[in-house]
Amino acid sequence: MGEAHRRITDFLNRFSDAVSSQDAKSLCLIFSLSSNSSFLLSLSDALITFQDASRVMRQADRYSQYADILLPLFRAIQSYRLKNLVESYQAFEKAANAFTQEFRNWESAWALEALYVIAYETRILAERADRELASNGKTPEKLKGAGSFLMKVFGVLAGKGSKRVGALYVTCQLFKIYFKLGTVHLCKSVTRSIETARIFDFEEFPLRDKVTYMYYTGRLEVYNENFSAADHKLSYALSHCNPRKERNIRMILKYLIPVKLSIGILPKTSLLEKYNLTEYNNIVLALRRGDLRLLRCALQEHEDQFLRSGVYLVLEKLELQVYQRLLKKIKSDDLFRSVGLSQIFFKLWVSFDGGTVVFENRNSIWVYSEDCEK
Repeated sequence: MGEAHRRITDFLNRFSDAVSSQDAKSLCLIFSLSSNSSFLLSLSDALITFQDASRVMRQADRYSQYADILLPLFRAIQSYRLKNLVESYQAFEKAANAFTQEFRNWESAWALEALYVIAYETRILAERADRELASNGKTPEKLKGAGSFLMKVFGVLAGKGSKRVGALYVTCQLFKIYFKLGTVHLCKSVTRSIETARIFDFEEFPLRDKVTYMYYTGRLEVYNENFSAADHKLSYALSHCNPRKERNIRMILKYLIPVKLSIGILPKTSLLEKYNLTEYNNIVLALRRGDLRLLRCALQEHEDQFLRSGVYLVLEKLELQVYQRLLKKIKSDDLFRSVGLSQIFFKLWVSFDGGTVVFENRNSIWVYSEDCEK
């Protein structure tokens, strides 16, 4: 019992000292529930052993003035250790709300990194709580609640002064929530604030946040079929992404490649191999050859994957490019003179209905069909 009391007191001292000395790094560790740090694990064990942490807090004003933050944070840490994820999320959100109110009252942005951790943990805990709810046959609702909370945080940051540079990080956390929930239309309100409000200068934001923002807004442009804007935003994300973050580069390329293909730019095979994007190999090859059959087979083979990514319809529209490349090949070949233009157009028209198109002469053979088994 004495050891548990000591650990709780040590935690309270760390929090109080971090606030009084404006030590954001220490606050980050205190709020990082999902990190499973040894510090928080030992605290959670102490909280389970010593059931009256509030009594320890009442021993000094330097603790009790932050009771609205610390008491629900204790419950969140204890519940997380016991794998009661819904209870952990609910308690953490209360602590996060109380901390945000304190942050609003502080004149400087010294605790901004800690607020980033709180925003991240709120989203992660909400996702895990929703999985727990779903596994128990209940309606997942915590991630939606996390989105509402983060909109409040965005409002705190979207003012004048040094705090506003944190708005883009919170925006990116909101994007992740909206994409996860399939409510991407909600992105519009925050993007409008970032891109039109005079208080924001995009170049002031941290580079990591700008890359993430351009990645998600680029995906939104893909969904809206604004390929020029999508190309600009995703290309920005790619060129400014940390080259050591290969997973992030791959995520960007998953959407940038279809955009590039739609405007007639083909990626090198070495790029596809390096970032394990081989599902695009046959699509690129089909465009190079003017091979409709190969394109349709590639789309059929990876249909589920492309649908999950939201790029299937973009890739499906590449058929027109395949026809254009095919006609260019035909025009440069003896086939154009031997077959005749009217017959070529007739056979191309037939292929739209799933027929097989065969052009043959001494030098060239093209076969295009929806029969992927051949």
